[in-house]
Amino acid sequence: MPVCLLTYDYVEDILERRAPHRDAHLAHIREFSARRGLVVAGAVGDPPSGGVFAFESDAEPAAEAEAFAAADPYVRAGLVASRRIEPWNLVANTWKPDAGPE
Repeated sequence: MPVCLLTYDYVEDILERRAPHRDAHLAHIREFSARRGLVVAGAVGDPPSGGVFAFESDAEPAAEAEAFAAADPYVRAGLVASRRIEPWNLVANTWKPDAGPE
């Protein structure tokens, strides 16, 4: 099944600006995880410098990734400086299905 990665580079002051949008951003992730092919999502870096999202679909995972980004509250609020969508040629997968935010 085709997989693609959506990667975000956040603005430098993401920690100061994200609070009003964080709950909506996390709800958006949950919605796409439940129905739209989002299989992995999370911030990278400490402090966070970006985000990574993996989409899997029988048809067009890149279209799902673009729909996700276009409606993401972080993108709409200007918290994402740049984004990329690329095919991911997955060669290993030992992912833990119960991993997620607490």
